[in-house]
Amino acid sequence: MNLSPSQRHTLAWIGLALLAALLLWLLAPVVTPFVVGAVLAYALHPLVERLAARRMPRLLAVVLVEAAALLLVLALLLLIVPVIGKELPLLKAQVPALLDKLDRGFAPWLAQFGIQINFDVASLKAWATKVLDANLEDWLGTLLSSARIGGSAVLSLLGNAILVPVVLFYLLADWPGLVERVQSLVPPRLRVRALAFLAECDLVLGQYMRGQLLVMLALAAFYSIALALARFDLALPLGVFTGLAIAVPYVGFGIGLVLALLAGLLQFGALKGVLLVAAVYGVGQLLESFVLTPRLVGERIGLNPLAVIFALLAFGTLFGFVGVLIALPASAVVLVALRRAKTAYLTSRLYTG
Repeated sequence: MNLSPSQRHTLAWIGLALLAALLLWLLAPVVTPFVVGAVLAYALHPLVERLAARRMPRLLAVVLVEAAALLLVLALLLLIVPVIGKELPLLKAQVPALLDKLDRGFAPWLAQFGIQINFDVASLKAWATKVLDANLEDWLGTLLSSARIGGSAVLSLLGNAILVPVVLFYLLADWPGLVERVQSLVPPRLRVRALAFLAECDLVLGQYMRGQLLVMLALAAFYSIALALARFDLALPLGVFTGLAIAVPYVGFGIGLVLALLAGLLQFGALKGVLLVAAVYGVGQLLESFVLTPRLVGERIGLNPLAVIFALLAFGTLFGFVGVLIALPASAVVLVALRRAKTAYLTSRLYTG
């Protein structure tokens, strides 16, 4: 089978793309901080360029922008502090009563379906009291022991927390040179088309980021207002945290849901708290999945709602957390490529005959 030069070039580029995807899949745990740093650098470099254009030293601009970003992340994490600070004493006081309710109500309900479960309430109370009475030194000792026994999960998390800011700093400091070096790798005969393609991708990705920011702000407002109407004492920190944390798909929503469930159980009692949280977070999830993300993100980058859902599931399955992180941006790039491929197909002899 004889291939034309253009066909051989196309196959070569497809092979390189597949090789890159394979390496990303194999090295996903290793490249996670670098991918996170690259995504943050792409989002923050316009601010650095604006400050540098006003004759501010580039390194100073990088330090200021990165410090502001880290402060925002820290502020988001600190939203959890008042929640935990208020819930732990309540949890300590109410755990015995909650366990008694569980024993009196849940076990008979399961017995109706032929499931016999006998809760050792006394042992559960003793264990919960011991855990909640533990001081900071006990918590740290348990954490370090778990890190030694269970592997390097905690150390990996701490390492990534240190490595991401370092990667971000170097990428922001050398962004123009990095872009120039990447462009120089493109063959001269393809450079004009490649740069036009990258410019279109940059436009689509910018639309994606602005749309995602609008989704986060809208959800932060929704959760805060809905929880306040449901008379949650911690409506503002819970709502703002859940809305902004959806920047990390699934994980942010999951943490917010767990905190809200705990707050509902402690403030309103078992059934009422669960129902209120289920109503608020169920509506919020439907609003995000079927209205906000498809309208504010999907339509901005030209992806329909089904494509957005498919991209999240497919990239998450293939590449894990890294895949979820890059799902929609990568889909936007693929979309630009498909648009150009469609245009080429419609003008080709294969289509026109």
